[in-house]
Amino acid sequence: MTKDQLFAFAQHITPQKTLSRTLGRVAECKNTWVKNTFISQFVKKYQVNMSEAVNSDPKSYKNFNDFFTRAIRPELRPICDKSDGIACPADGAISQLGDIEYGTLLQAKGHTYSLTSLLGGDAALSSQFLGGSFATVYLSPKDYHRVHMPLTGKLTKMIHVPGKLFSVNKVTAEQIPNVFARNERTVCLFETEAGPMAVILVGAMIVASIETVWAGQVTPFNKNVVTWDYEELHDITLKKGEEMGRFKLGSTAIVLFGKGAVEWEDALEAETPTKMGMHFGKIIS
Repeated sequence: MTKDQLFAFAQHITPQKTLSRTLGRVAECKNTWVKNTFISQFVKKYQVNMSEAVNSDPKSYKNFNDFFTRAIRPELRPICDKSDGIACPADGAISQLGDIEYGTLLQAKGHTYSLTSLLGGDAALSSQFLGGSFATVYLSPKDYHRVHMPLTGKLTKMIHVPGKLFSVNKVTAEQIPNVFARNERTVCLFETEAGPMAVILVGAMIVASIETVWAGQVTPFNKNVVTWDYEELHDITLKKGEEMGRFKLGSTAIVLFGKGAVEWEDALEAETPTKMGMHFGKIIS
């Protein structure tokens, strides 16, 4: 068994949710010694660039989660200002991007997964994105962990999909099939000038929770798929570049558009580093 296969096997036998929720409680601890030790070791291990944060003093955060979801200086992440431009949703690196072919998305070389499964099993919903485009951004531990809007959009639906909590790093994506469609996730649907857009926040090992700006903490929530409809009773519209959600400990954001709606920036490919707000693609007129 290779090192990568052993890492994947270990995840299958690890009590994923117990570990994640326990560390999540530690991450909420306000004890000065606990939170400062946790934060300082994390900054050192992952070489976090605190000079980019609005608050650059690691010891001033009330707990680890407050530090982890720290705000970034806005002048360091200018939002793509082209009228037809799509803004990158998050700091991190491209995992994969491309076309949604035959109702599947590429996870890693040799691995695809189902669009319908990713969206919680709703075939009617997934039909809006058949033949469309997807982009997956992996947020590493050192990254800024707020997710922003690729385009201005009106919220129409949010779906919580319960699931596993496998890691979502490159090794896991290459070793464990269907990981993005198996992990706990929050699917956010918007109507935009490019048509329907989905932004999916995928949980992972040690991710204590996922939050959205309109609903607060969404996961952990329920053992069943839960849907909130916003079309008729609410008017929640977020502008391009506005924060839409965040991870308390990091994971992955997946963006979906319908067929013929957008095209990604030519320079983007697997493992390309990303910065929130950078030019990510354009709307096809």
